[in-house]
Amino acid sequence: MKLCTYSHPGTGRMRPGALTSDGAMIVDLAARFPDILALIKAGDEGLAAARSHLDDGEIRVPALDATLHAPLPVPEQIRDCMLFEKHVRQAMQRIAVMRKPLLGPWLVKAGFVKVPATWYAMPVYYKANRFSVIGTGEDVLWPRYSQVMDFELEMGFVLGKGGKNIKARDARRHIFGYTVFNDFSARDAQSAEMQSMLGPCKGKDFDTGNAMGPYLVTADEIEDPYALRMQARVNGKTWCDSNSSTIHHTFEALLERVSADETLHPGEFFGSGTVGDGSGLEHGRFLKHGDVVELEIEKIGVLRNRVLRQG
Repeated sequence: MKLCTYSHPGTGRMRPGALTSDGAMIVDLAARFPDILALIKAGDEGLAAARSHLDDGEIRVPALDATLHAPLPVPEQIRDCMLFEKHVRQAMQRIAVMRKPLLGPWLVKAGFVKVPATWYAMPVYYKANRFSVIGTGEDVLWPRYSQVMDFELEMGFVLGKGGKNIKARDARRHIFGYTVFNDFSARDAQSAEMQSMLGPCKGKDFDTGNAMGPYLVTADEIEDPYALRMQARVNGKTWCDSNSSTIHHTFEALLERVSADETLHPGEFFGSGTVGDGSGLEHGRFLKHGDVVELEIEKIGVLRNRVLRQG
């Protein structure tokens, strides 16, 4: 199923729904669940109830007339990761050049700018602000303290089953579903604060900074999450055309590391980190006021947001 949180003049605001197989209608699920998070926490019984409601649900609205919000407007937790080697390598090289315009290019060419061995040894992540989530079609408000705004093309997944000390071989069954994630970044703030050896902070944490959607696609709909085309467009022009097959650390390996002596819970959200070429940083160009960013992942959909400067 493709699950969503939607609003419609005829039903009110922020209701859980599921898309019909032809994509034409949204079937309202509010009679069964107050929100998508409650559905997730209901486990297999919740999924079964949602599927049966697709057939007999009385409230249906045309998908084109509905406003989509983030599938999980307030996730239980957000962890964003760096699982794609190409992005890490290219981002490091660009940052070296930006910080040292004269010396940086030589350092890169000479091979001194390398991905740390620690990155290869373990999947790494940071915790983001779970209250700053928006959905497709919503505007991203450029933080006033930043002059350099960027997007990041990521695949996100949501836990359906919690656990502790989860083994990689068992981890796939803990994943409820997948979505598109755009980890908008204030690059100048991020670059400054990361030099303090702690962060990121305000480079990531600002209202409207975490965009996800358009749908939360249940795991059974995606046979292989590592074989999906991933594209990014800015104002209709393609900036990235890659594939999830280029991932280095798998979601399963990530869950094994994160759950080590730490209990995870249903409804927690994980971002894959940026796919190679999936950010403006890697191309040496950034967003402008009014730019429309479209991120598309095969079998999931298109996440579209406009970036606006404030004041």
